Amino acid sequence: MLPRVKKIWKTEHIRKKIIFTLLMVAVYKLLSSITVPGVNVAVLDAFTQQLRANAQLSFFGSIMGGGLDQFSIILMGLAPYINATIIIQLLGVIIPSLENLKKEGEQGQKKINNYTRYLTVPLALAQSYGMILLLNTFIGTGNAGAPIIDTSNFLGVVLPAMITITAGTMILLWLGDLISEAGIGNGTSIIIFAGVLAAVPQKVIGYITAAQIPLLLVLAILTVCVIYVIVRFTEGYRKIPLIYTRTGRDERSYFPIRVNQAGMVPIIFAVALITFPSIIGQILSARGSGMAADIGTWMMQHLSMQNPSWYYIIAYFLLVVGFSFFYVSITFNTKDVAENIQKRGGYIPGVRPGKETADYLEKTSSRLNLFGGSFLALIAVFPYLMTKLNTALAIFPTASRIDFLISGSGLIIVVGVILDIIRRIDTDMKSFNYKKFY
Repeated sequence: MLPRVKKIWKTEHIRKKIIFTLLMVAVYKLLSSITVPGVNVAVLDAFTQQLRANAQLSFFGSIMGGGLDQFSIILMGLAPYINATIIIQLLGVIIPSLENLKKEGEQGQKKINNYTRYLTVPLALAQSYGMILLLNTFIGTGNAGAPIIDTSNFLGVVLPAMITITAGTMILLWLGDLISEAGIGNGTSIIIFAGVLAAVPQKVIGYITAAQIPLLLVLAILTVCVIYVIVRFTEGYRKIPLIYTRTGRDERSYFPIRVNQAGMVPIIFAVALITFPSIIGQILSARGSGMAADIGTWMMQHLSMQNPSWYYIIAYFLLVVGFSFFYVSITFNTKDVAENIQKRGGYIPGVRPGKETADYLEKTSSRLNLFGGSFLALIAVFPYLMTKLNTALAIFPTASRIDFLISGSGLIIVVGVILDIIRRIDTDMKSFNYKKFY
């Protein structure tokens, strides 16, 4: 292991990529410490303490950029961009011109990326306002109703804060693009990865401070076991046998379909979307009375991250499974795969080339995706289920919540990013060794 690390570090272009990525992560961490103008500093410390005691909001903060605990300029992180991506992908199903852009190669993808960024701006403005209202309610309950941002002065305080938070989101996007171009790994994933890992030391210190060492040890062992299971699951695939008829003889091969075809994307999408009920509920409940206010109150009670109910857990589970199917339907085109196999003179034993092959691949992919998406969803909601079980049985009476050292969703993201980085480094190393001969 150590000789391999030394070899990687001695490879100049890979070393430069690693250093550049670390520098960009350092810039991101610096941004997370810059507080939004207009924040009530006297309330900020209490807000930070309350936030760290809430596992769900802490995880949302880390997965979206890690700026929530300091009410920083990257408060919304990448959530608006992720939501914009979801909307653009859905519109691609409805609007033929968007769907056609996907077939135009690199130029078409650039246009789609531009549309996604244009949509990110209004979404960031809207979500930042909703998040300010939501967090004011969250912090106000413990500080005699004192808000972290005074919403009575919209033009003088709230609007500048919204613009600042939106600018923070766009800066994060820019950093992500720089990492993707000149660093190691996908920039967006690296930023989320860094935010998730940054929350681990605080969580460990919290357990030690609360004298919950036995619980900490149990969770550490459980975390390691779950990481092992996730790695095995992520690397698992089914081999579809193929036979190629060439030069009068048959050559056997296979086409691999991963069990976890969607990777960590469904988790990121689901977390970004699951915040909407809380934000909408807060806006509706602010009306005071009437049906809209009642709906808002119900949403705040049953679909809030602050105190996840069974409604929240089930909704989160279904969102992860749903986004698994949605993402795979976009990225895995069985018709194209079947056509490419046929053009190369191949076929699946017992299955006719063409449409039957596409249908067979679609059926196999759907079955694997049902299992893979359900597994992702189960890992994501597992901490909530453990907390419910602990509350009912009082296994650890002093613990208000049970979670891995890294949340279930966070574990999937961390494992996915690390495996992606390893693959990219392997590819770069092979390319480097190949080029040495020329």
